[in-house]
Amino acid sequence: MSINPAPDLDAAMVLGMASTAIPFARSNTSQAERWLRILLLHGEAGTALQALGVSEAPLEELTEHSDRADGGQRPARGDVVARVGQAASELARARGAQSVATRDILRAVMDVYGSDFSDVLRAHGTDREEVLERLEPAPA
Repeated sequence: MSINPAPDLDAAMVLGMASTAIPFARSNTSQAERWLRILLLHGEAGTALQALGVSEAPLEELTEHSDRADGGQRPARGDVVARVGQAASELARARGAQSVATRDILRAVMDVYGSDFSDVLRAHGTDREEVLERLEPAPA
């Protein structure tokens, strides 16, 4: 029986802040934006995002899918922070880590929010591939 790793201090702070910020978001895009702003300031995820030149303010305007006439997505239902936390824990376990790091949370957010998070990354001047490349461990 394998036990999922617990969050390290930075990851716990990110999840705690997200649990207070995410419920007030009006759309999945807005939720994804809030995750990015929180992750930008903490741990390995923050270091990677800052190294890519990501700032708190988007470089281009984001469109809110939920405001579109085609019936875009409403905010994710249920406890999305718990879903991200569980996915991050599974990612940490899969890489053999003893604790969940912000890098795991960032990857989990990418997976949970999919194209909404990709849109947010693009608005901030980067993309999923660049972020994943930056998060890869340096070759030994």
